[in-house]
Amino acid sequence: MTPGEIRRLYFIVHTFLTYGLDELIPRMRITLPLRIWRRMLFWIPCRHKEKPLGARLRLALQELGPVWIKFGQMLSTRRDLFPPHIADQLELLQDRVAPFDGALAKKQIEKAMGGLSVEAWFDDFQITPLASASIAQVHTARLKDNGKEVVIKVIRPDILPVIKADMKLIYRLARWVPRLLPDGRRLRPTEVVREYEKTLLDELNLAREAANAIQLRRNFDNSPMLYVPEVYPDYCNQDMMVMERIYGVPVSDVVTLEKMGTNMQLLAERGVQVFFTQVFRDSFFHADMHPGNIFVSYEHPENPRYIGIDCGIVGSLNKNDKRYLAENFIAFFNRDYRKVAELHVDSGWVPLDTNVEEFEFAIRTVCEPIFEKPLAEISFGHVLLNLFNTARRFNMEVQPQLVLLQKTLLYVEGVGRQLYPQLDLWKTAKPFLESWLKEQVGFPALVRAFKEKAPFWVEKMPEIPELVYDSLRQGKQLQQSVDKIAREIHTHRVRQGQSRYLFAIGATLIISGTLLLINRPDWDVVTACLMAGGFVSWVIGWRRTV
Repeated sequence: MTPGEIRRLYFIVHTFLTYGLDELIPRMRITLPLRIWRRMLFWIPCRHKEKPLGARLRLALQELGPVWIKFGQMLSTRRDLFPPHIADQLELLQDRVAPFDGALAKKQIEKAMGGLSVEAWFDDFQITPLASASIAQVHTARLKDNGKEVVIKVIRPDILPVIKADMKLIYRLARWVPRLLPDGRRLRPTEVVREYEKTLLDELNLAREAANAIQLRRNFDNSPMLYVPEVYPDYCNQDMMVMERIYGVPVSDVVTLEKMGTNMQLLAERGVQVFFTQVFRDSFFHADMHPGNIFVSYEHPENPRYIGIDCGIVGSLNKNDKRYLAENFIAFFNRDYRKVAELHVDSGWVPLDTNVEEFEFAIRTVCEPIFEKPLAEISFGHVLLNLFNTARRFNMEVQPQLVLLQKTLLYVEGVGRQLYPQLDLWKTAKPFLESWLKEQVGFPALVRAFKEKAPFWVEKMPEIPELVYDSLRQGKQLQQSVDKIAREIHTHRVRQGQSRYLFAIGATLIISGTLLLINRPDWDVVTACLMAGGFVSWVIGWRRTV
């Protein structure tokens, strides 16, 4: 380790011990040296004994900085790995962190724009940031070309070396988890860290985020449900992104929304519809839909419209995953647990040798008590979580796209019920899922497939006669080759039969000659002929096998 890594590691250890996170070390024989070492560090006492463990973990991650804050946010979505008192506290981690110097942000923008001054491209640039997050910072301005209000998102300077240094340390800690925790291997800490690292590096590329936002805006063009701000790609690159400035009410500000006369039921239901439209219609969904990234337009509160920002993390499902997931939801809420088990096997999410009867029983045992509640009180996200947790006991492999989907669904459901506590998510989602499934297997699906393939067939139409001729010629050649091989096999079998027959005759003659020689030690003509005939038969039989 380098001196810088050692200093950083000491700061991390000091912070963890200051917040008493040594309580996370299990009492096992293998951890005894760590616990003894902790007691020797008497000059680093826990200074927050009055706080619960989950709160102390959250505060420690906040103090360690942006990389660890993001890591805590990612861990908060993995409720299959942590108990509620930990996961609930990690969810409280906010995106807002202390801003960096606005003058430095201005230099970053000018560097990203090829060295030209900010004034060459923008008017009314505000040196004070509008918002600051762990990865980037946002400033307001006006485009010089058309006077439109925009926000400029810029990556924090020199953040990549910090991320790389911290990721090395996080990987080192992750490799110790399986040794320290009894259930450490199931948690797969290295894979979790690798998933987090990929997400973090993706967020560092603002050109990628700009492309995601453009795609999402196109998918919901003229939609009454969701508005995605316009992105100005001419001003975007890996370190900088410029998009339309929006004005709206944070979706978490329920009091203001109610004062505006917002139709809260419609707003909550539209959140569900937006999510399922993204997943099943577009196969492209915003995977970071926490309240900080969702606003509600001030216009038409009786017909409310969402505004979505920050498209750094997106998810997608392939055609098979979408179909299996939709059928799983419908089968589950119809209490057809056999169908749920079979779908998991058919999809390849669990091994093919899984005992379907045992799997069905496990799903029924976990999920049937849920239906003792009214449907409006059932958490759709936790239903999905229960399904995945049960399947994991049957060696279900972690599906990254499903983890993102589960996290997003939990966000959507949480926001929806905050807006309208009586929200029946299943009542809103079921018609959508059933309609989508019908479209996939009915006549509309056939028409759509024909439309999709029509350009290909039109292009290939002139080649069809030649392709037919080539196929017939190849078929004829193939038949001739098959006939030739069949004749050769027949000839070979005949020769093998003849050789076996000659070997048998030769063996009989040699045995007869040997018996005569034993009874009459003197060679005579008969004995010699028998022996010679036997050897000749063997030689002829051997030559027929060649």
